[in-house]
Amino acid sequence: QVQLVQSGGGLVQPGGSLRLSCAASGIRVSVNAMDWYRQAPGKGREFVATISSGGWINYADSVKGRFTISRDSAKNTVYLQMSSLKPEDTAVYYCYAATERYWGQGTLVTVSS
Repeated sequence: QVQLVQSGGGLVQPGGSLRLSCAASGIRVSVNAMDWYRQAPGKGREFVATISSGGWINYADSVKGRFTISRDSAKNTVYLQMSSLKPEDTAVYYCYAATERYWGQGTLVTVSS
């Protein structure tokens, strides 16, 4: 009975910022490894960021220094703060509860002038 409900996607101009949210139920983000993936149009799904239950964080090279993954245990929510956005960041973004192997529904981020 795991649910990952995503929000925060939309249209943003290059250089802008956006924050994605992934609100979990049925699991606790504090004891799960939580990931973000994305899938660009016509492309396969690629890894973006991860945060472990112990707080270890890793990013794909393509987003390092621009994106920040975090979690709020009280809200049982994981976030992806995206800054300095580029057109190549355009994709459907998915949160993933790695320990439970459960995907969110995805949300579209479009970076365009």
